[in-house]
Amino acid sequence: MAKVELKDIVKKFGKVIAVDHVNLKIEDGEFFTLLGPSGCGKTTTLRIIAGLEFPDEGDVIIDDRVVTHLHPKDRDIAMVFQNYALYPHMTVFENIAFPLEARRKQHGLSKEEIRRRVVEVAKFLGIEDLLDRYPGQLSGGQQQRVALARALVRKPKVWLLDEPLSNLDAKLRVLMRGELKKLQKTLGITTIYVTHDQVEAMSMSDRVAVMNKGKVLQVGSPDDLYNKPMDIFVATFIGSPPMNIISCVFEELAKEIEYISPVELKGGILGEGEVFTRYQINCYDALKIPVAPSYASILLEKNVKEVFIGVRPEYMEIHKIPPQFELGVLKAKVDVVEALGSENILNILVGSDLVKVKTPGTLRVNPGEEIYVRIDLSKILVFDKKSGKLII
Repeated sequence: MAKVELKDIVKKFGKVIAVDHVNLKIEDGEFFTLLGPSGCGKTTTLRIIAGLEFPDEGDVIIDDRVVTHLHPKDRDIAMVFQNYALYPHMTVFENIAFPLEARRKQHGLSKEEIRRRVVEVAKFLGIEDLLDRYPGQLSGGQQQRVALARALVRKPKVWLLDEPLSNLDAKLRVLMRGELKKLQKTLGITTIYVTHDQVEAMSMSDRVAVMNKGKVLQVGSPDDLYNKPMDIFVATFIGSPPMNIISCVFEELAKEIEYISPVELKGGILGEGEVFTRYQINCYDALKIPVAPSYASILLEKNVKEVFIGVRPEYMEIHKIPPQFELGVLKAKVDVVEALGSENILNILVGSDLVKVKTPGTLRVNPGEEIYVRIDLSKILVFDKKSGKLII
């Protein structure tokens, strides 16, 4: 297998900077995903690794070897395209065998060796009964397996996949996510996967690079990206529903106040064991969040006044009567109820702002109903409103 490194990669198309000084290190045997919206540069980055595009600046390194300007065939990589790119006039066997046939003389492969390797990979992917069919006679899932087999039959160092599940129906997509992950771990092959679907990225990857406008905004494990997004874009791109972002103001009070209840001392912005403060974050003039002095010093040092607080929908509780302790509680009105069986997604209005809350499916509320929303203050994040970057 192989390590892959991108050093300061830049790619321009006319005046458009498609890839903007991208630096990445993908470890040997890692399942690494490039995630972002359409047009963010992820597919161009993958094509640069493959050798289908050449960067204007920077280097591509595979296994400590600079391959920036090498032809794709000399990089020992294999790629699966979004549309699978199967040859319609060839049988499944011929499609899988094609990369071996193209290198038969170069690698001294006999016809029998090619047949053995094709049958071996076909059995591994469960398509040995399809070898005599043509692509037009296959379902979407079968075509995808053929494309995967054609990429794997060469035993490449690096496996590149460009949105290979996007043409499948929802049920098959879920099934193939698990199969792809299992296949990659079984083979131990270094895999770089491109998708705009954050559920795919989160469920399959060892690490994910979130991209937007040609830049890599954050690289981390799915857990890192979900619980500690480094800016507003990552926070709202990851998660379904995404993180709620609420506009607030950081204030210094005239005198020191005591936290309302020791029950609230769970860490996070309230600190651990810090009972008194003279700082707070004010949202809607209704939600006033005490800020521990240890965290207030960070905001003061950065001279930040206007902030966003971010909170995941599952860290918000719905109450029909005011909770016993009022810290972190907002009054709101139910706008829409999305009943999903095991859970509900509530669209609620706090003033004129729409906020999403995840609740158990057993909770019964109706549109137009007034409720109380209690935020777990130990789980909130604080972002600088101007830069969008995470502060706390």
